[in-house]
Amino acid sequence: MATKKVTITLPDEVLEYIKASVDERGVSAYVTAAVEHKVAMDKLGRLSDLLDEEYGPLTDEELRAADARLDAMDAWHDGRPESEVEEPYEGKAAA
Repeated sequence: MATKKVTITLPDEVLEYIKASVDERGVSAYVTAAVEHKVAMDKLGRLSDLLDEEYGPLTDEELRAADARLDAMDAWHDGRPESEVEEPYEGKAAA
C-alpha cells in the first residue's frame, strides 16, 4: 500500500502515552491502526444505518438474541462454560 507523510497535531499526553507504548518508529503504525479502526467503525455505522432504512430497526427480541449470541461467543473465546455466561441486557448488541 502506498503511504504519504502528513503532519498531525496530538495532545501532549496522548503522544507521550503512544511513545511510552511503542518505539520511535512505531508511532506511525500506532496512529495508522487507530485511524484504520475508526474508518472501519464509520463504515459499519453507515451499513447499520442503511440496513435500518431498508429493513427497520431491530426489535427488542432480536437485540436480546444478538446479545445472547455475542455472550456465548465471548464465553467460548474465554474458555468459560456457557452456563456461566450472565443473562444479556437489552441493547448491548446495538452499542
